[in-house]
Amino acid sequence: MKRWSVLFLAMFVLCAGLTTTAQAKIEVEGDVYAGIWDKYMWRGFNLSDSRPTIQAGIDLTLGSGWTLSTWHNWQLTSGPNWNAGELNETDVILTYAFDLGDMISMSVGDIWYMIEGEDTNELFVTFTLNTLLSPNLKISYDWDRAEEDGLFYSFDISHTFDLGQWVPNTALNLGALVSYNQHADGTVADYAGWHNYELSASIDYALNDQMTISPIFIFSSPISSAAKDLIDTETAAALNLTFAF
Repeated sequence: MKRWSVLFLAMFVLCAGLTTTAQAKIEVEGDVYAGIWDKYMWRGFNLSDSRPTIQAGIDLTLGSGWTLSTWHNWQLTSGPNWNAGELNETDVILTYAFDLGDMISMSVGDIWYMIEGEDTNELFVTFTLNTLLSPNLKISYDWDRAEEDGLFYSFDISHTFDLGQWVPNTALNLGALVSYNQHADGTVADYAGWHNYELSASIDYALNDQMTISPIFIFSSPISSAAKDLIDTETAAALNLTFAF
């Protein structure tokens, strides 16, 4: 399916959801964001020839717990594998989130990765403890292209510190993640072992009630010998602008 037709389908679903929501008088929330990154890094993989990219997306959440998102990556300068101005990845994500009591939140969904002849899909389920550091376990299953188990696990913790007493309208976000690959050969590689760990930091500065600007920094490093054959220790940095509605 051509990328433009996928975007048309996504917009059709968005419009249909908005129409249904308006009739049912269900609250709709969402955000639009765009950021300039020094590179595109995903699960430790450097996917932009270490060249800068623009990453942008839209999230639309219905009151019933459904969220439809699109995400896009544009190459800003040319490299060995990508040309400047090329839209080299589009993702469409459908998620349903709900609570399992007061302490556990859960979400299930699918990510459709569209990458220049390497399209694939991942089902995912996440479990989050609503407590200190918000421990989060995500299990992804590459049901489209994987020929083996196709499973990828990630576990992360995070915390937000309000810096308002020193700098008004400002918050510091810190996070840490570790991942394990179980033959997810459609998206990662055909091996079983620890994949990478990541440390992240960002600062959110609210320009007003709807717009937030955020500098972001991520450090990633491989763990197992199999992962070290595929990815290097990398850093990525960005400046992101979000408009919430």
